[in-house]
Amino acid sequence: MKLKIPGVTFSWKRALGFTKIKQQIARETGIPTTKHGLERKIGGAILKLLKGK
Repeated sequence: MKLKIPGVTFSWKRALGFTKIKQQIARETGIPTTKHGLERKIGGAILKLLKGK
């Protein structure tokens, strides 16, 4: 039987520092590293082009 503690999870990516590196890259370049963030950024750029601003 596994003992699970609610709300406690383990991420090997976070443990090895991948999450921190991705966050730093995103902050420095201004380009999001998540799918949702990238879609929002592209969508905003398209809307700016259409509005002419």
